[in-house]
Amino acid sequence: MVPGDTLTPEDDRPPRIERDLSWIGFNGRVLGEAADPSVPLLERLHFLSIFSSNLDEFFRVRVAGLRALLRLEPHQRGRLPLDPAELLAEIHRRVLAQQERYGALIRDEVLPALAEAGVHLRGVHDVSDSERAILARYFEAEVRPHLRVIALDEPDDDDAPIELDDHALYLVVGPLHSTPALAPGTQRYRIVTIPSPPLHRFIRLGPDGASAGDEIHLVFLDDLVRLHLDRLFPDSGIGPDDAWAIKLSRDADLGLDEAFDGDLAAAVRHALSRRAEGVPARFLFDSAMPAGLIDLLQRRLALEHEDLIEGGRYHNLEDLRTLPAPADPDLRFPPWPPAPHPELVGERSIFEVVAEADQLLHLPYQSYDAVVRFFREAATDDAVEEIWMTVYRVATDSVLLGALEEAARRGVGVHVFFEVQARFDEASNLEWADRIEAAGGSVLFGTPERKVHAKVALVRRREGSSLRNYALLGTGNFNEVTARFYTDFNLFTARPAIADEVHLLFRYLDGEVDAPLFEHLVVAPFGLRETISESIRAEAEAAREGRPAGIEIKMNALEDPGVIATLHHASRMGVPIRALVRGIACLAPGRSGWSEEIEVRSIIGRYLEHARIYRFHADGDDRIWLASADWMTRNLNRRVEVAFPILDARLADQLRDILRIQWEERPRVHRIDSGGESHYAFPESTDTDPQHAHWRYVHAITAGAPRGSCS
Repeated sequence: MVPGDTLTPEDDRPPRIERDLSWIGFNGRVLGEAADPSVPLLERLHFLSIFSSNLDEFFRVRVAGLRALLRLEPHQRGRLPLDPAELLAEIHRRVLAQQERYGALIRDEVLPALAEAGVHLRGVHDVSDSERAILARYFEAEVRPHLRVIALDEPDDDDAPIELDDHALYLVVGPLHSTPALAPGTQRYRIVTIPSPPLHRFIRLGPDGASAGDEIHLVFLDDLVRLHLDRLFPDSGIGPDDAWAIKLSRDADLGLDEAFDGDLAAAVRHALSRRAEGVPARFLFDSAMPAGLIDLLQRRLALEHEDLIEGGRYHNLEDLRTLPAPADPDLRFPPWPPAPHPELVGERSIFEVVAEADQLLHLPYQSYDAVVRFFREAATDDAVEEIWMTVYRVATDSVLLGALEEAARRGVGVHVFFEVQARFDEASNLEWADRIEAAGGSVLFGTPERKVHAKVALVRRREGSSLRNYALLGTGNFNEVTARFYTDFNLFTARPAIADEVHLLFRYLDGEVDAPLFEHLVVAPFGLRETISESIRAEAEAAREGRPAGIEIKMNALEDPGVIATLHHASRMGVPIRALVRGIACLAPGRSGWSEEIEVRSIIGRYLEHARIYRFHADGDDRIWLASADWMTRNLNRRVEVAFPILDARLADQLRDILRIQWEERPRVHRIDSGGESHYAFPESTDTDPQHAHWRYVHAITAGAPRGSCS
C-alpha cells in the first residue's frame, strides 16, 4: 500500500491517515499562513520561520527514526506495520514540493514586499565599494576569529569521516587555484563555518551598521563570509560565487517512546543499538553545487544517498524571525492586549476568591498575572504549609519557580516534580531542580516508564484545624513566556472533589500511593483511555437507540488507532463528531461507510492552539473535560496525564461558547478532507477569525456583557 493512502471500507478496517504525512499536512497549513497576503508581512516571515524550524525537528526526530528502520534485516522489516522505504520516499516527495513553494514564496512575494517596506536583503553583487570597506573591518574584527576551515580531501581508506556539527551552517569553497601554500596534489576544496550563533545572522549596512533614513539594508552573514573568501584564501582566485551552502541535521538522540509507538519503537530501538547515536538524518546542499563536489562530500562525510536533499542558497531560515525590521505597526498583527481576569484581581487574596467559586483563565486572552499571583501568594502566605507542582517546560527565568525557591527558603514544604525527558528542555529543568533542592525543597524526577506530562499544582493551606487544598490545573505548561502565545486554559479550584484528588495524584508521584483511585479526575495511565472509549461508546449507543448524541473535541493531535476505531464506530451509529485538531490528525473524515458523520477542522493563527477540550452529550448531561492529553498512544498509555471535569455551570458555558465560536464560518479555519489534505473551510468569510473572536469574547465577559452577545 502506498503510504499516503488510507484504507478503504473493503479492507474492513477503519480508514486512517498516515501519521507522518498528516504532520506534513499540518506544516503545510503553517506555510499556507505565510502565503496568505492578508497576513501582515512580518507575521508572514514568522510563519516562514516556524515552517523551517518545524521541518528541522521533524527530520531530526521522525525521519531519523524511520531511516534507522532501513538498517534492519529484510525479514525484520517485513514484520513492520509500514514500509519505511516507501514512506520515506513519499515524505521526501511532499517535503520537496513544500520547499519549492517555500522558496518561491520568499523569492517572488516576501522579498519584494520587504523591499517595498524599506527592508532590503542585498546579495553579494549588490554591495558598493564603500560598503565593502565597512564590512571588511567588521569581518576582520568580529567574524574571522570565529571561523573554522576544514580541508575537504579525497578520503584514504583509513581516514575517518569529517564530522560536521548538527544544525550548523557551512560553506563549501573551491576549487582553490595553485598557491604557494597549496601543495601539489592537495585537494582544493575547503569547508568554512558560518558562525551564527554566536553572531547575528543578518548584518546591517551603512555607517557604523546603521542604515540611512528609514531604509534598512542587510546582508546575510553567509554572504559576508562569501565576500571575504579572498582574505581567507589569498591568491587562490576564489570569489563570492565559489561557495555553496550545506547543513547536516543529525538525529535528536531520540526518546523513542515519544517519537514512535509499540512495535515501531521497539524496531527503531533495535536498529539504533547497532550504531552510534547522532547519525545523519538530512544533508541539505545548495542545488547549484557541482555534481562532482556533491559526490566528494558524500564520500568524505560518509553519507548515504538517501541523506542528500537539495536545498537553496541559505539554510536555517528559522532565523528570519530575527530579521531587523522597521517599527511599522501595519507590518504586524494589531495588538490584542490580554484582559485582567474579572475575579482574580484586586485586594482580596486569591485563595479567598477561589474558595468561593472555581475560576477559569483563558490564555493568552486573559493576563497570566493570575497564575503568577497564585504562586507568589502561596510563597509568602504564613498559612501555606505545602506547595506541590509538576514541571514539564518552564521559562528559563521562571517567576513561578523563583517563588517556590523563595518559599522553600522560608521553610514551606515545597515539592516539585521535574520531567527531565522534556525534549530540548532537559538542561533548564535540571538547573531549576538543583536550585529548588539547594533552597531546601524536595525534588522528584520522572522515569522512562513514567513520564509526567500533567500540568497541575497544589497549595495546602492551614485553615482552622485542617489543611485545605487549592489546585491549579492546566491544559498547557506553567510557563509565563509561552502563555503569551499559546492558547490554553487554567482552572483554579478549591472544590474538594477536584483539589483533594490532585493531592492524591501527588501522593502517587511521591511514591506514597501505588495505585490511586480517582472519582472525578481522569488520569492516564490509570483510566483515561478507558473513560474516553466508554464515553464514545455511550454516544454510539444513544444514537443507535435514537436518542440525541454528539461529540466535540479540541486538541493538538489525534493519532491513537484504538480511539480512532471507536470514533468511526460512533460515526457509523450516527453520532455527529466535530474535531478541532491543530496538528496531526489521523482521523479520516467523510469516508463512505465509515465516517460520514465526522468533520475535522484545524485553526492556525497568530497564537498556537494548544488547549484540549473533550465534550460529550451524555444524554443531556453534557460532560466537559479540560486535559493535558492529546489522543495519542503515548499520552494514553505511557504518560501521566490529567483530564479534569468542569463542574461549575458558568465555566462550562464559557467552554461551550468557545467551541461554538471556533466552529463557526470564519477565516483561518482549515478543513481536513478524507485524504488528509487541508483547505480553507470558509475562504470567502469576512467575519473575524476564531482567535480574534475568542479575544473579543473574553473582553466582553470581563466587562460583564451577556454571554450571547460576547462573540
